[in-house]
Amino acid sequence: MAAEIHSRPQSSRPVCYLKHLNSVSVMKTIRVWLKRDSGQYWPSIYHTMSSPCSAMAYHHDSRRIFVGQDNGAIMEFHVSEDFNKMNFVKTYPAHQNRVSAIVFCLTSEWVISTGHDKCISWMCTRSGSMLGRHYFASWASCLQYDYETQHAFVGDYSGQITLLKLEQNTCSVITTLKGHEGSITSLWWDPVQRLLFSGASDHSIIMWDIGGRKGRTLLLQGHHDKVQAICYIQLTRQLVSCSADGGIAVWNMDISREEAPQWLESDSCQKCEQPFFWNIKQMWDTKTLGLRQHHCRKCGQAVCGKCSTKRSSYPIMGFEFQVRVCDSCFESIKDEDRTSLATFHEGKHNISHMSMDISRGLMVTCGSDRIVKIWDMTPVVGCSLATGFSSR
Repeated sequence: MAAEIHSRPQSSRPVCYLKHLNSVSVMKTIRVWLKRDSGQYWPSIYHTMSSPCSAMAYHHDSRRIFVGQDNGAIMEFHVSEDFNKMNFVKTYPAHQNRVSAIVFCLTSEWVISTGHDKCISWMCTRSGSMLGRHYFASWASCLQYDYETQHAFVGDYSGQITLLKLEQNTCSVITTLKGHEGSITSLWWDPVQRLLFSGASDHSIIMWDIGGRKGRTLLLQGHHDKVQAICYIQLTRQLVSCSADGGIAVWNMDISREEAPQWLESDSCQKCEQPFFWNIKQMWDTKTLGLRQHHCRKCGQAVCGKCSTKRSSYPIMGFEFQVRVCDSCFESIKDEDRTSLATFHEGKHNISHMSMDISRGLMVTCGSDRIVKIWDMTPVVGCSLATGFSSR
């Protein structure tokens, strides 16, 4: 979705994404951008597709590009060694509707994809034939894949994440994860620590400890719009996330965080014991009006408005901005407990996609304004506070 490349000025250490930059566009084009000796980026390849492009996967070593389209097809191309030519390889009839995500596995020669036809499909890149499909109840919106174990993680528009084991011609559902209140917009799988990160339209991120086998989850709330993309940097234990309003967050995950509590249910305030408005019997017995139910984000208790007049951030539990807490929990939170465990920056465009070259500390963001921005992330990733961002 790029019509223009914005790079940082020479004085700010301009960078490029890999040696080149691939972009796909709602204007039905694929472009490969090369950084010239002048420091400017120019499209060395400009290819027009038959249908708007909706997803892309690029395999660096083999220089193969897989482009998903609104019509459900995936087209494979091979880029020349000098990145000045792109040859069409084949078309895969993967879906009946828009392709939402693509993963290519070189060892098995599979192209795995999800789509708005509510399914995940995996096809053989040697023969171009369909190997298997699995259908969900909602649009499949994002995908991650474990290349070693052949497990696929699929997020959908209902807010559910499904873990599947893919085989040559079949698959089995291992489990489903439910924790978001909005559609899943992004996933990231770390095979080393076996952590799954999910971002959603409810503005939140959840870390699922798959390897721990204890069902441990951590909630991260710091965005003010839907989370569009996430990337976990295993070496520095940092999570980078981008939201639709242009917010960029770098989360410190190298600390012992606390799980947010489950919200408790009660017919009366668990602090002052006043009835909630549906507790007709207690309202009648005590001749009092029922109150609205709220929940303390720190202890999870059901409380009334009078017993939860305070607001506080609590970063150790993932709450980077002020949330409702009961009065007793507010008194227990010390000033040092409010110290932020993330840094927040402004991307200055509505981010719709993000990709990182972790080895070089580079990030690319694509916006709904059809601009691609290339970021030098080395000041923030494992280092001091960023110089390449403006503070929010």
